[in-house]
Amino acid sequence: MKLVSVVLLLLAPVLTSCLSLVLPLDCSDIYHHDKSRPSGVYTIYPIGPTSAVQVYCDMDSVGGRWTVFQRRMDGSLNFYRPWDQYKKGFGSAAGEYWLGLENVFHLTLWNKVELQVDMEDFNGNKAFARYSSFFIDPESNGYKLHLCGFTDGGAGDSLSYQNGQKFITLDKDQDSCSKKNCARLHVGAFWYNESHIANPNGVYLWGANNTLNQVGMEWQSWKGANYSLKTISMKIRPVQ
Repeated sequence: MKLVSVVLLLLAPVLTSCLSLVLPLDCSDIYHHDKSRPSGVYTIYPIGPTSAVQVYCDMDSVGGRWTVFQRRMDGSLNFYRPWDQYKKGFGSAAGEYWLGLENVFHLTLWNKVELQVDMEDFNGNKAFARYSSFFIDPESNGYKLHLCGFTDGGAGDSLSYQNGQKFITLDKDQDSCSKKNCARLHVGAFWYNESHIANPNGVYLWGANNTLNQVGMEWQSWKGANYSLKTISMKIRPVQ
């Protein structure tokens, strides 16, 4: 009996450390572990123990639990980048960043996930678009976009037109544009169709600008073509 007690005492630190090694897959895991956590930067592990990545967790909007995978807020970061950077991710979770297509793929792989796109114009007006189902295919199928179940938060639906499209970058042309690379044409990277109605990763401009055609950070169903937004963010969470 004494031997058993000694063994348990020796194992206690190990067992405790094992419990502490439960790693959060996303911001929803962090929220459920401690519902008092504020919005901010946290570390998640979308692909397992060696895949630590920092993200901004929105714990406030519409019940919280949102993992932000794209955020534009001040134009401090260049989003006109090649495929390998969009696959792995770039930027800082404390500011502007892209989480990475491979991470987003894994975050949408095991659970039904919803998407919300929040945006603001240069007059302080805010709007959002929500989709009750969102996931992307693996890289072998071009990280093709799948979404449905639109809810209008004033922004209108600018993504459904680009549903079913593969992701396009300046050096990887796999869109529906037969004679051009839409990423190069619109100076961004996204799930482009023949053209776009949404271009969240376009050039950071200041509001209405007709001197350059459809290259800004656009959500056309809200502000029309050639209006570049002040902020936009894309975030996901498991459907409860």
